[in-house]
Amino acid sequence: MSYASPGNADALTPELATQWNQTIAESYEGLAEFHSRFFAFDPSAISNGVQAAVSWFGDPAEPAFCIDEDIARKLSDWGVKGRHNLHNEYCEYRVVERKDGTGKTRPKRVQITTELREYWVCIAMHDPTFLRSMCQSILGSSPTWESLYGVSDPSTLSPRDRQLRFSRLIAGHGNDKELEQSGVPAQPEGALNRDNVLFMTHPINGLDDLLYIVMFGAKPYARIVDGSRRPATKEQIFRAFGVEHLACRHADPTAATAAHQQAYEGRTVAFADPLGVYINNFSSSVFRYQGGPIPASWIQLSRGRQRLEFGPSDAESAFLDDITVVEGANEQTLTGGFEVAKRVEVGPLLRIGPQGPVQEHEYVDLSQDTRPIKCAEARICQQIKRLKDEYEQSHTFARTSPRMMELRG
Repeated sequence: MSYASPGNADALTPELATQWNQTIAESYEGLAEFHSRFFAFDPSAISNGVQAAVSWFGDPAEPAFCIDEDIARKLSDWGVKGRHNLHNEYCEYRVVERKDGTGKTRPKRVQITTELREYWVCIAMHDPTFLRSMCQSILGSSPTWESLYGVSDPSTLSPRDRQLRFSRLIAGHGNDKELEQSGVPAQPEGALNRDNVLFMTHPINGLDDLLYIVMFGAKPYARIVDGSRRPATKEQIFRAFGVEHLACRHADPTAATAAHQQAYEGRTVAFADPLGVYINNFSSSVFRYQGGPIPASWIQLSRGRQRLEFGPSDAESAFLDDITVVEGANEQTLTGGFEVAKRVEVGPLLRIGPQGPVQEHEYVDLSQDTRPIKCAEARICQQIKRLKDEYEQSHTFARTSPRMMELRG
């Protein structure tokens, strides 16, 4: 097995390719309890296979099912706060703001990334120069070593020290216990990734999470109905393992049930090469500008379909809120990234083997409990309600503070 860089976005040296594949292998081995014959670590082991995309929408689902979509939009678009707390569908974004001709700050573009944190950390550990070239391809200029590692010469550091420093400043700990115990915060302290969404940093947008949810689903879960065995429902699968909350997102139930469907038919699945999360579709036709389609130049896909920049360039007078979203008779002004992420479909590519028999002992028979999962009662909803209160308090203060009243004339 030898996976290329995600999206074939980078021409890896042999050493970097080895290190990246070692990173993937370590994540896979750490999930040994989910290994089965229905999931292959090496996609080349599946003969006569076909490739298929698994896709879900990139907008955060949790605030919508906990409260409503209006709150989901407001909280998800709440700058770094919204990204760090809510962007957990393997799709993170930021809104670029610029001043218009009157000096008013307005939304200009949305930047979206699906790039895996672990890939960037791997490169940061083993080849700082290569890392800086990756940054330059996105930023248009090379960041300083200090902004990446906190030192003037990262070549003097060991790979482990580079991992710690880069994670603290740029990547966060990604739920890596060793990094967390070494004092690396969940989200990066430095500005470079916060300001430019180079790659995903939400702790559950990780490589191990992606491997886990597909491997978790890749088993022939079943139920007995009138004496006959049938595929288990989504509710039965997630409830049986005490992870009902995962069934309420976009990503996890889509990935798990896609793998389950294949396993139930006796097929083996693997991640296609290259392994990554991709922007598989973007429904741009709902966006209109001055009554017509948006210019094609306002949609910039890069990094092997792992990055999307949507909106006018700095050289153009138009702004993001000059665009409208039109669906049926409904038309609304585009003001942030939530409505863009809502039209972006992201996910991995799978390699799927031919259908085959499932042996009696391989079925995983689950209970008959098919009750709907009550997403609004999930534990995460308490956290999101606190975030909503914080949002409302901060915006009330901004509207009523003497300084803001003075600035608004």
